[in-house]
Amino acid sequence: MNVAALVSGGVDSSVVVHLLKEQGITPDIYYIRIGMEDEEGYIDCPAEEDIEITQWLARHYGCRFEEVNLHKEYWEGVVSYTIETVRKGLTPNPDVMCNKLIKFGAFVDRRGKDYDRIATGHYARTADIGNRLFLATAKDPVKDQTDFLSQLDYGQISRLMFPIGGLMKSEVRAIAAAAALPSATRKDSQGICFLGKINYNDFLRRYLGEREGKIVELETGRVLGTHRGYWFHTIGQRKGLFLSGGPWFVVRKDIEENVLYVSQGYDPATAYGKEITLMGFHLLSGTWPEGDLGISPEGREVKFKIRHTPEFHQGHLTALPDGLVRIDSDDPIHGIAAGQYATIYDNDAHLVVATGMIV
Repeated sequence: MNVAALVSGGVDSSVVVHLLKEQGITPDIYYIRIGMEDEEGYIDCPAEEDIEITQWLARHYGCRFEEVNLHKEYWEGVVSYTIETVRKGLTPNPDVMCNKLIKFGAFVDRRGKDYDRIATGHYARTADIGNRLFLATAKDPVKDQTDFLSQLDYGQISRLMFPIGGLMKSEVRAIAAAAALPSATRKDSQGICFLGKINYNDFLRRYLGEREGKIVELETGRVLGTHRGYWFHTIGQRKGLFLSGGPWFVVRKDIEENVLYVSQGYDPATAYGKEITLMGFHLLSGTWPEGDLGISPEGREVKFKIRHTPEFHQGHLTALPDGLVRIDSDDPIHGIAAGQYATIYDNDAHLVVATGMIV
């Protein structure tokens, strides 16, 4: 089998190479260089140590190594998406877009199209149900990354391999230590890659500037203070408001007037909701596991997530007019933010079935 392995220099993708070699597969190793490019040049992820480790893996396991520069594609796809989404008052998800547009989009167009399979260090699995391949949750519920992969289409999913999806993170670390891999004790990467060492608010300030607006208590209409632009804040946010007498949570944004509405208390009812409306709803594998192609008039029971957490919510899925879909959650959910993606799972919370953007 002809396999391309996407390797970042971290422990997860390093163990992927080790496991493939144990299976008798010698992959070609690719390091994707991504970052933010503008008129002032590149703002890159710290890449030197990553590339050194990746090159060490290639030498150690006898693999061909290639660095693929996708700066331009990353700027046009992910960075621009992030800026424009925030400008619209929505909450972006750069990780979802990076997987869709870069790792399994631009890379495939550039190099991956020449391979039978693309192996990655994502914590996910696939499952063959009724001669149809489905994205499936990883063994490790804390590390599961299927929500970050939920915007992939069937063509992308059908070519992927997730060698560590059936392992706990502790098992991955143990394999790396036993194999004396240089990444065995490296910390997991955090944050948005294209920012490098730049603070997220500094990034937004650079491209969107500042504009003073009011912070208003939703229940009373009382002006509590000011902010420097709605784009620095998201629904459900608590930190960074600098208001006394808190805690305060952002519960609504008026984009036209640049007003933040907040509610007080550790559990304000206004910070929760049970109805989530989705646009762009699509079935990742083109069908439900039972073979249904759509949502029946009576709807269906599903598990779902609206953010990257180990916990699933239970809800009822209903089709609405104009291609919209509604989730009625059994329990109130904190911080439902437009622009984020809801990931729909089967009722066993095993198969990833569908996704849509919260509106």
